[in-house]
Amino acid sequence: MQEYRTVAREGVHEIEINKSRFICALAPAATEEEAQAFIARIRKEHPTARHHCWAYVIGAEGSVQKASDDGEPGGTAGVPMLQMLLRRDMRYVVAVVTRYFGGVKLGAGGLIRAYGGAVGEALDTVETVTRRRFRLVTVTVDHQRAGKLENDLRATGRAVREVSYGEGVRIEVGLPEADLAAFRSWLADATAGTAVLELGGEAYGDA
Repeated sequence: MQEYRTVAREGVHEIEINKSRFICALAPAATEEEAQAFIARIRKEHPTARHHCWAYVIGAEGSVQKASDDGEPGGTAGVPMLQMLLRRDMRYVVAVVTRYFGGVKLGAGGLIRAYGGAVGEALDTVETVTRRRFRLVTVTVDHQRAGKLENDLRATGRAVREVSYGEGVRIEVGLPEADLAAFRSWLADATAGTAVLELGGEAYGDA
């Protein structure tokens, strides 16, 4: 997974189908605990609603995927919600669809379309962000060159993540893996070969 999308912040979107209200609440969630806490909060906000169906995907690779129909017929709510999140490459996100029953039964197909559609429409209305996988590298350079190097890094669109000052100046940068070789030669030119480059682990950052 070179990149994934997530929601920038919480958002709510409502649709009405045959007098039933479907209110989709979305939120970023770094852990299962955060996702479950958000689900519990939405339940409290709508104590009289008949159903609070939910789905969440945690992990850049989507390693945790869970969903609940919360009393709707099996497979008609949580699963279509989860499928919509996955289809949109969403990660670290939780969706809760609260249903106020309007007295008209929708049937299995209608429910699947309603719950999946509520999540899809909500994703269209909230702000989403793309996170891209980076290799972390640390550049150590002398104080004399550090200011110009940091400016050059930012000017060329590199993701400067942290700068720390000691005997030398350590600048942590996030790079797409494919850019490593080009970055090495650029760095050598920019610092007359004086900078030391250390490779670190991987992380995800704003694309």
